[in-house]
Formats: sequence, C-alpha cells, structure tokens
Amino acid sequence: MAWSNQSVVTEFILQGLSSSWELQIFYFLFFSIVYAATVLGNLLIMLTIVSEPRLHSPMYFLLGNLSFIDMSLASFATPKMIADFLSEYKAISFEGCITQIFFLHLLGGAEIVLLISMSFDRYVAICKPLRYLTIMSRRMCVGFVALSWIVGVFHAMSQLAFTVNLPFCGPNEVDSFFCDLPLVIKLACVDTYILGVFMISTSGMIALVCFILLVISYTIILVTVRQRSSEGSSKALSTCSAHFTVVTLFFGPCIFIYVWPFTNFPIDKVLSVFYTIFTPLLNPVIYTLRNKDVKDSMRKLSSHIFKSSKTDNIP
Repeated sequence: MAWSNQSVVTEFILQGLSSSWELQIFYFLFFSIVYAATVLGNLLIMLTIVSEPRLHSPMYFLLGNLSFIDMSLASFATPKMIADFLSEYKAISFEGCITQIFFLHLLGGAEIVLLISMSFDRYVAICKPLRYLTIMSRRMCVGFVALSWIVGVFHAMSQLAFTVNLPFCGPNEVDSFFCDLPLVIKLACVDTYILGVFMISTSGMIALVCFILLVISYTIILVTVRQRSSEGSSKALSTCSAHFTVVTLFFGPCIFIYVWPFTNFPIDKVLSVFYTIFTPLLNPVIYTLRNKDVKDSMRKLSSHIFKSSKTDNIP
C-alpha cells in the first residue's frame, strides 16, 4: 500500500508515568513488587488447581485459564515499563509497539470470552444444577478456552489490519507507558477519524455490550440465589460476587478508554495502569479471599511444599 512507503518513524518514545526521577525510583520499586506478586499469585492459583483433585471441575478449569491470561496481560508491557523507570531514553521500536498492541488486544479479547464462559458456567451451576456436569462437560470447557483464544487472535488482527500500514512521518511520542492503539493512531500523518470509529465499534462497544450482558446474567443468577436459603446458595453467592467483582474491574477501564478514543482524559493513564497491572493482581486476591475451596487447597499445597522442603533439609 502507498501509505507504508511514507512511514519514516522507526521508533516511538514512551512518556511513561512521570518525569520526576524520585517518583520513577519509587515506581520502579513499587511496580517491581506488584508485578512479582501478580506472577506468583496467578502461578499459585494455576498450580493449586492442577495439583488439587477436588478443584478439577469446570469452574476451576476456567479460573486456571483466566489466571494464565491475567499473568500474560501483566507481562506484555510491565517488564519494559519497570526497566524504563531506570532509563532516560524510553524508546520502543515500531515493531515492538505493534507487538504490544497485538498482545493487548489478543489477551483482552480472550479474557472477555473467558469471563462470559465463567458467567455461563455459574448460570448452569445455579439455575440448572441437575444438568451441570452434562452441559459443562470437559469438551465444552476446552471449547470455551479454544474459542477465547480464537476470538482474541481475530480481534487483535482486526485492530492491526489498518494500523500497520498507517503513515507515521512526524510526532512519535506516546503519552503512556506502553503502546495503546488510541494513542498510537493519533500520531499518524492522515485523518484517522474513520479508524477511530472502527475502533469504537470493535473494542469499545463490544466491551460495553458484553459488560451489559454479563450484568444481566449475574443479576438473574443472584435473584435465583436469593430465592434459596441453603448453605450451597450462600457459597454460590460468594462465588458469583467474586466473579462479578472481577468483571467490573476488567470492563470498567476498558469501556472508559475505548468508547471515547478521540478524547484524552487525565485519568486514562491511571486506568491503563489499573487494567494492565492491578486487575491481574486483584483477580487471584479476590478469588482466594472469597473462595473457601481455593483457600483451603492453597493452605494444603503450601503445607505440603513446606514439609517437603523441611524433609529435604534434614541430613
């Protein structure tokens, strides 16, 4: 295409979170701890689900895959952001920028489908308990996970289909700590209004519609739960409230950023930090604090690991 011949920008400059050296040192230490906790927390959930037989159920299978996506979502840009806090020249190559955009939308699209799958799982478990294991078979669960990655790939490719050929011939400063599509397309040397509308329809509105459907779904589930008074219903209420909290934390920032891509708000950078760094950290915290089975299994796994290490140290 003719546009690609006009692209002279070979790298982008990331403005990061702050220009203050003192703040950057603080951010370096703080986000290093947060990132390490995110990776370890999600790894612990995956290891617990794999090693504990009583967690070998459809809900926890989907939860383990959500932890993998969250860990990946926290890793596509955070390590570079942490390294950039110690660097004066915060540059990223054009190819690296496109790669960040691809993985952000790949993982974001996959997580949306997975959250919808988890909502369907809770709906079947609570509203159709006698048919739960029949409907939520292993084949169905694997199909949900496969579908989430397929949708993620197609969503990411649709976002990049026009972006990679845009002419970037002038400004190259991105007002964020990673390459986000709304910020990058504004640097192109052509009118990107139509591309912005396309981005709203494929990212912003899809996120908004999916969030509304999930709210309706969990409302139906919670109404059904409140009509019962058994201990199982109380457990279901706790699980669903944890799921809904995760849904809100993930969709809220995405909707705000991608429904209004033409306007920059001061809070955009904070929201970007939230859904790429804090949400993947909060997910394991929420699920462990609100789910007794996961907490008990984690204690059992930790005790087993501690006893094994203690035995190995005995001469």
